[in-house]
Amino acid sequence: MLPEYDFMSDTTEQTSTRFVTFITPGMKRFDLAITTTNRFYGKKLVTDLQSGKTAIIGADDLEEEGYLEYTFQLSEEEAAELGQFLYLVVGTVNFTD
Repeated sequence: MLPEYDFMSDTTEQTSTRFVTFITPGMKRFDLAITTTNRFYGKKLVTDLQSGKTAIIGADDLEEEGYLEYTFQLSEEEAAELGQFLYLVVGTVNFTD
């Protein structure tokens, strides 16, 4: 018998996922899945496929010092190189509500 769950939400939507693999000038390889959805106020769901770590990222998050280092367990140099790429991907956050 299944326990009774108290769902806070349960929705399905069409999303778009971009898979990208690249090597930075510092020779760090990134394998990312970047999902675009209406769920996160214009931010992207970014998954590092090597580590399995996922974060909801917008331009404002990239401005936060230490955010990428902490979230993806990267060195400062690796995070800076990833951040340069992600600035091109996430763009400006547009609030829809």
